Formats: sequence, C-alpha cells, structure tokens
Amino acid sequence: RVGGATEVDPQTWQRVFDVNLTSFYQTCRHVLPTMERQGKGAIVNIASVAAIRWTGINYLTYSTTKAGILGFTRSIAIEYAAKGIRCNSVLPGLMKTPMIVEPLKDTYAAGDVEKMYEIRDAQCPMGHMGDAWDVAYASLFLASDEAKYVTGHNLVVDGGLTCKFA
Repeated sequence: RVGGATEVDPQTWQRVFDVNLTSFYQTCRHVLPTMERQGKGAIVNIASVAAIRWTGINYLTYSTTKAGILGFTRSIAIEYAAKGIRCNSVLPGLMKTPMIVEPLKDTYAAGDVEKMYEIRDAQCPMGHMGDAWDVAYASLFLASDEAKYVTGHNLVVDGGLTCKFA
C-alpha cells in the first residue's frame, strides 16, 4: 500500500507487517529446530532496496517492513552461525512482475501500465527492470553450498539502481 504515516490506516499497517515480516518470523520459528537437528541449513529472505534507499514512492509500510527483514536476517545469522545455519537476504530493485501493476500504475503514469514500465525501465542504469529470475538466481546462490561461508549478507539485485542513490 502506498502512503505515509497519516494516510495508512492501522489495519493496513498490521496486514503489511504480517505479510512482510511476521511471516518470516513464523517460518524461521518452525524451520530452525529442524535445521539445528541437521546441523546445517540456509535461509534466504527477500527484502527490497526500499529497505536501504528512498525509491521515490511513499511506501511507509513496505520500506519499514523490508528494513525490518535486514535486522531479522542479521540476528538469525549471528545466533545460528555456529550451528551451521546461514541466513541472508536478497534486495531486489525495480522488478517487472505482475505485483507492481495495481499498487503503482496510478502513481507512475495515471493508469497507463506500459508508460509505467517505460518510466521504471529508464530509472535503471541497465536500461530495464529485472525480473523474477534475477531474484531466483541470486537466492539460489545464497541457498547453495557455493555460498557456504556467506551469512548475514544483503545481496542487492537491482541493475545498479542503488549506485545512483548511494
């Protein structure tokens, strides 16, 4: 939901927290004991560049919950590192997925979805938004044994977007 502190109602605030943050807690609460028994495991959380940069959209609930994922990831990584369990986050930038259409089409281009895509593509240094595969491949790496010495990391997958706002 788009909106600031005075525009977002408490029910929306709670719903976004439940979906974007409490779900991570619930999942970890249930999988960590199994990973401990196995003596290994890898958790990959999906955050967003909105957790670390202003994206130009007033997304108070979104940016707040995604920033919370970074602290959550760091805490799990430190607490469970000695038990062979790694925890990392992927921070996607502007992605071309069906989920962006409804919440953003009016914010960017008065309902013109193609124009919204053009605007968002132009914001990316690579000239186009990423897609779900870009996030999936980054997540796959962090979950794999090739990342066996990586924990507590926030892997930005944004085509260079955050370089513009560093």
